[in-house]
Amino acid sequence: MPMDLKPQPGLPVPARPGAPFEKAKSLPGAVFAWVRDNLFNTWYNTVLTGISLWVSYQLGVGFARWALHTAQWEVVTVNLRLLLIGRFPGDQLWRLWLLLGVIALWSGLSWGVWGQAGRWVAVATVAGLATALVLPVTLAVRLGLAVQIGLVVSGLFLGRRWRQPWHLGLLIGGWLLTPVVGLLLLKGWPGLTLLPAVETSAWGGLLLTIILAVVGIVASFPLGILLALGRRSTLPVIRGFSIAFVELVRGVPLVTVLFMAQVMLPLFLPGDLRPDKVLRAMAGMVLFSAAYVAENVRGGLQAVPRGQIEAAQALGLNSVLTTLLIVLPQALRAVIPAIVGQLISLFKDTSLVAIVGLIELLGMAQSILAQPRFLGRYAEVYVFVAVVYFVFSYAMSYASRRLELALGVGER
Repeated sequence: MPMDLKPQPGLPVPARPGAPFEKAKSLPGAVFAWVRDNLFNTWYNTVLTGISLWVSYQLGVGFARWALHTAQWEVVTVNLRLLLIGRFPGDQLWRLWLLLGVIALWSGLSWGVWGQAGRWVAVATVAGLATALVLPVTLAVRLGLAVQIGLVVSGLFLGRRWRQPWHLGLLIGGWLLTPVVGLLLLKGWPGLTLLPAVETSAWGGLLLTIILAVVGIVASFPLGILLALGRRSTLPVIRGFSIAFVELVRGVPLVTVLFMAQVMLPLFLPGDLRPDKVLRAMAGMVLFSAAYVAENVRGGLQAVPRGQIEAAQALGLNSVLTTLLIVLPQALRAVIPAIVGQLISLFKDTSLVAIVGLIELLGMAQSILAQPRFLGRYAEVYVFVAVVYFVFSYAMSYASRRLELALGVGER
């Protein structure tokens, strides 16, 4: 007779053979087992672990001693406002707070409406606000940051409490309109008392870096998709133009594109239309990034099996619906790491606009170092700038990993 393999009442259930870190094992025991199995499992891994720990200790202690005792952080604390917002008018700072409040509210609503898919947006926003609280800012600024965190929590509560089907469309529309509203708040409107015009020359520091990065990312992504689809078009004119544009832009460095945007872009516009330096830099960065995004998307399009297209055609879908509903979603899902890597590179490449006369974060740091009071304080300023770039780049990388897990990238 076959044996009954069901556990009998009152008897302990045997653990699965080879199951890692059973729930019954305590946390310290699990940590010890992981360290033993991954760091000290062989003699050469033990030697490498010891060398790595020694090097990390020496570097960490040396950096901590310099940061806590030797470094003179006054160069950062005194010029913190210049590093963050440049020469933006002090009486118009409410615009920045309002824009930050809108982003905080949308972030909380994204978590409440989208659930786990939008959680990383709210978490990244709260992490950024909490990091800003650590900076040596005034009490009023700390209270403002605390209010922004409260808006994230309020948005989460509202999104969960009044979740409706139409809220998803409203949320997507709100995120799409946020860059437009943000540029209107920052730029203002000539002759409008409530929103007086602020010259783009007053934009600087981290504010200008974020503006250039956001505009470049938002505008280059759809343009890159169109160029990638254009390279696969059956129309010779569209295909030829897309190939020529992508290959030409990818064949020159970003500095060349920025100089061309500053000098040659006005030549193609009407005589009475002269965009300022910031708009020209935006145009150059968008065109440059779109070429690289197009190649990443083209790789994803080539990875979609031919059978997917044939199945869509068998269902009666035309070529447009097949591309939008079948091919493009799979292609974008497959190249998320490459696209995010390109966007992170674009964020760091904003430092090159200093060559064309714009004072973003790195340019502002170099201007501060020219002050006679802070001559020679290179290490402190550049460490601060490096930390800022790392925080934003890691946030985008973390969001990419969470999105990949949510979409199951790399799983079959």
